[in-house]
Amino acid sequence: MTNIMFISLGCDKNLVDSEVMLALLQERGYSITNNESEADICVINSCCFIGDAKEESIENIIEMGKLKSIAALKSGNNDNTPSDNGSRLKGIIVTGCLAQRYKDEIFKELPEVDAVLGTMSIESIVDAVDSVLKGMQFEHFESLEHLPSIRDKRSIASGTYMGYLKIAEGCNKRCTYCIIPYVRGNYRSVPMEEVIEQAKYLVDNGIRELCLVAQETTLYGIDLYGKKCLPELLRELSKIEELHWIRLLYCYPEEITDELIEEIRTNPKVCHYIDMPIQHSEDSVLSRMGRKTTKSEITERIKSIREKIPDVVLRTTLITGFPGETGEDHQGVLEFIDEMEFGRLGAFTYSAEEGTPAAEMEEQISEEIKEQYRDEIMELQQEISFDINRNQIGRELEVIVDGYLYADEMYACRSYMDAPDIDGMVFVKSEEELLSGDFIRVKITDCNEYDLIGERV
Repeated sequence: MTNIMFISLGCDKNLVDSEVMLALLQERGYSITNNESEADICVINSCCFIGDAKEESIENIIEMGKLKSIAALKSGNNDNTPSDNGSRLKGIIVTGCLAQRYKDEIFKELPEVDAVLGTMSIESIVDAVDSVLKGMQFEHFESLEHLPSIRDKRSIASGTYMGYLKIAEGCNKRCTYCIIPYVRGNYRSVPMEEVIEQAKYLVDNGIRELCLVAQETTLYGIDLYGKKCLPELLRELSKIEELHWIRLLYCYPEEITDELIEEIRTNPKVCHYIDMPIQHSEDSVLSRMGRKTTKSEITERIKSIREKIPDVVLRTTLITGFPGETGEDHQGVLEFIDEMEFGRLGAFTYSAEEGTPAAEMEEQISEEIKEQYRDEIMELQQEISFDINRNQIGRELEVIVDGYLYADEMYACRSYMDAPDIDGMVFVKSEEELLSGDFIRVKITDCNEYDLIGERV
């Protein structure tokens, strides 16, 4: 039997693509393995959003290339069984953003690669594997106007009771630092009936929490239906009986409508949690970034959300060291964070990506200053986060059980305030055995900077 190994890098939207490709391969009869010594083919679903992600993708290709070379050498010695540090790897397939962005260079620069699929070509994964097994090089790049069919079947790779639901592809914003429109195309919403069909499949297969993702979820439906339809989609999803939580990620502040806020406020299945990447607070920097909003508009939107949903948790991300950012701009960000007190926040140093307008801007900033700005932001956020967590002590929360930590004799759980993989946890002691996927009530008894500690009620 032919074994396929997947390495899925980058964002959760990439993970959805990986899960679709896994299901296609399993339908064709291929076996999936996580053991590199058992893999005949390795599929690397790559990322290149920032420099570090590009490097990680290339490093994975090179490492798997070494295993492929070992396998070729062993094959030449007529030895088909891998040793403890051996391999039987016959081929490497690269998909995703790195493949799309460097489609003209990848075979030349990375000769260990046997097949390349563009971001919109995931439906061709079976053809790619078939070709590589026959010793043929393969490449396929669908137009960036194409929208791969959202299938009702996916091989759920998260290993939990949470699943990502991709509701759109691409982006129209054209922020000056971002390559997404060049590798993913313009914004295209997935038809609502397909989104609902996939959601039902996920829930039928044990998913209790759905995280809605896209480059921007707030614009959902604008291209298909002539209006923003995210509130309507939330209402339809909430009709799925066994679905317990719906979480919204990647909501641009200027696109958050009063109707959406009201739907979050009144729909009991929608978490009072909004991931709202603002990237910066100062107007001069926002303008150079090509963002379609201002500091005052962001402030008013946040105040409006909190006024209508007092217990809402707002998560944001910031870029430090954007070209031309001054010490005064950075100080403005710190003051804004201190005033807004975001419940969750991540900061990332600016990465100059070739082909983007920002990479050609003057006044590029040194890595040392970028990192200094980032560290100062995260030090401030740590203080804010600790204060917020300390105020949770004594509160009762509903949490989902993610798993058990045997070394600590505690259950790892999450509340509505915690998105998977990026936010904190609620660590719970319980005399009774808890099952992953259970929703329980917990009283918070202690905390640290990012996590809560509690006992089952």
